[in-house]
Amino acid sequence: MAQYELLLPKMGESVAEATIIKWAKQPGDQIQLDDTILEIATDKVDSEVPSPVAGKLVKQLFAADDVVQVGSVIAIIETEGAQDQAPILSAAAPVVETPAPAIPGTDLLPTTVQTDDFKNTDRFYSPLVKSIATQENVSIEELDQIKGSGAEGRLTKDDLLNYINEKRQSSAAVPQVATNQSQPLTQNQQPTPQPASAEPAQPKSVSVSGGDEIIEMDRMRKLIAEHMVMSKHTSPHVTSFVEADVTNLVKWRDKVKKTFEQRENEKITFTPIFIEAVSKAIKDFPMINVTVNGTQIIKKRDINIGMAAALPSGNLIVPVIKNADQLNLIGLTKAVNDLASRARASKLKPDETQNGTFTLTNVGSFGNVMGTPIINQPQVAILAVGAIKKKPAVLETEFGDVIAIRHMMFLSLSYDHRVVDGALGGSFVRRVADYLENWDINREISS
Repeated sequence: MAQYELLLPKMGESVAEATIIKWAKQPGDQIQLDDTILEIATDKVDSEVPSPVAGKLVKQLFAADDVVQVGSVIAIIETEGAQDQAPILSAAAPVVETPAPAIPGTDLLPTTVQTDDFKNTDRFYSPLVKSIATQENVSIEELDQIKGSGAEGRLTKDDLLNYINEKRQSSAAVPQVATNQSQPLTQNQQPTPQPASAEPAQPKSVSVSGGDEIIEMDRMRKLIAEHMVMSKHTSPHVTSFVEADVTNLVKWRDKVKKTFEQRENEKITFTPIFIEAVSKAIKDFPMINVTVNGTQIIKKRDINIGMAAALPSGNLIVPVIKNADQLNLIGLTKAVNDLASRARASKLKPDETQNGTFTLTNVGSFGNVMGTPIINQPQVAILAVGAIKKKPAVLETEFGDVIAIRHMMFLSLSYDHRVVDGALGGSFVRRVADYLENWDINREISS
């Protein structure tokens, strides 16, 4: 028999470690090729680690809730082979199973919980727990009071999510009756948060009065909901609208899309064109590409455009095109198609949903003409593009004004009024529209 050393695979350039959620196989279990060995989590996505070999699991080198560095040996698998066969130091890349909600930018310093704050506590917290605490403004003092259900009392993500849910319910003045207190409080004792040891199993849909149903949110939907509420609490939202005549753009795409697909083996949609216009406008108005940390404005060097993508489950995720301003239209098209395809298949890597500096959402794909999107914190602006509709419009010609059928669309920019004033927000969305309206109908595909 030979022994195979299974490594924690690399999950992205900025991901150095992951937390083990649970082991799908136990020592002594037989393993087939591509069987899931364990589930791991970063602060962005949950992933499964499949086995690249068939054999028997001999040893687990880490326990659930342990934080493991990328490249570390996590398990020993006994395989058929010669006794003197050298260990194989490799592992397959994980298959992303459940993308976490779109919450880019968590690498920035949070408003309430600073990175250095975690040095002031003797308790261990995983990167995932730290990320959730940062996003939800849960203080170190609160974290230290929460009872953990992990190994040696370690705080798990489920413990923290349960605590956050209970905290929200309490703040809404909904009386909660504790059912798991082992002893009554003495006169001098203060009540401490008592989250459940593990998140309860998701109940099935329950019929109410023979008609209505109660459906429990899945974990991803809960986090999306909390992130959206947090964004509205954090930023005073203002939305500016512009209507753009994109007739030349539509005609150009109709003219080149067949040739483009034959030559590049890619379908060109409007999304990469919108991203190109946004990237150009950000260069013209760089103060839209910022984040806020307390009273500090952090001007971002890179232009990383997130594009909101709907998942088959109905949830939302925002893969990020890094350095979008450095890609030509062909590069943007390939990046958009690749990320969108892998997002729908739940195969995005954690690194591909991080470090966004601006977000684009296409509400027109649902037939909507405009929208008022919620800012993707800690960014300060998000652009929604509506459906392109044929409409009568007034054109100025050398022979006078005429009414013609034109392809028109609305653009709406929601921005953080703490740092983006109406002049900047309005000028920026107008500049994006200008780039789209002034599209060169004779433009070459390669440019």
